[in-house]
Amino acid sequence: MTSAETLEKILPAYKRYYNINTEDPTQPFDAEAVFNSHNEQYYLVKSAKVADIESNEYVFFKAVERLDTEEFGKLTETAWEKGLKDVNPTFSHKNTDVTLVIVADSIDEDCIHAIKNKKLSHSYFFNLKGYSNFHVVAVEPNLNRVLTNRRGRFLKKMFMQYIQ
Repeated sequence: MTSAETLEKILPAYKRYYNINTEDPTQPFDAEAVFNSHNEQYYLVKSAKVADIESNEYVFFKAVERLDTEEFGKLTETAWEKGLKDVNPTFSHKNTDVTLVIVADSIDEDCIHAIKNKKLSHSYFFNLKGYSNFHVVAVEPNLNRVLTNRRGRFLKKMFMQYIQ
């Protein structure tokens, strides 16, 4: 199975909760997905607001034939910049996470190390106005392998079902 075919199998998993853009995504990505959640809690009446919580996630998808460290660096930088550009840190902002999903026919050995050690995070006003974390998932369908960074480990099980 090629990387493009695998990506086509993965995208429907995000359609339930995310708004997916495959027609005009940010370049150089093949698709992007956006999740926004806003929750307010009240005590008896709306004027007695207890909590106001905003959470966002931006997911960027890319299918490539061969992933090397240079390509990985460019994709990471672009996804992180685009994801943080839309952040509006207020006291109701909890988090804005950025996820990069790369489906590759082959991944270089030195790139595997770069994927596993990729750490990006940002706090806004000492976490009082929220934070942002970066998750990486690299799928190599030919070898039935899913690689993640530490923050993206929770996604590994979901992606494994699409390559077996």
